[in-house]
Amino acid sequence: MSDDERRIMGEHAAHWQPYVESGQMVVFGPVLDSTGSWGLAVVEADDEDELRAFADRDPVIVTGTAAIELGRMLAGYVRPRSGA
Repeated sequence: MSDDERRIMGEHAAHWQPYVESGQMVVFGPVLDSTGSWGLAVVEADDEDELRAFADRDPVIVTGTAAIELGRMLAGYVRPRSGA
C-alpha cells in the first residue's frame, strides 16, 4: 500500500466512525484472503438511501481507490450486544 493509499484508507475508516459510535456498525474491518484484501461492514440502518448517499461520500469512492457494494439483508440472526 502506498503512503497515499494508507492515508485514504485512514480517512475511509474515520468516515464510518459515526456508525461505529452510534452502535449501528455491527462489524467493520479488513478481510484477508488468497485474492488480496477487501473490507466488510455490516451496518444496521433504517434508511437505505441515506446509507447509500453516505457511502458515496466515502474517501475511497471519491478518490477512486476502491468500490463499495451495498446489499440488503432481509433476515438473519445477530447476537445480543454485550451488556444488553
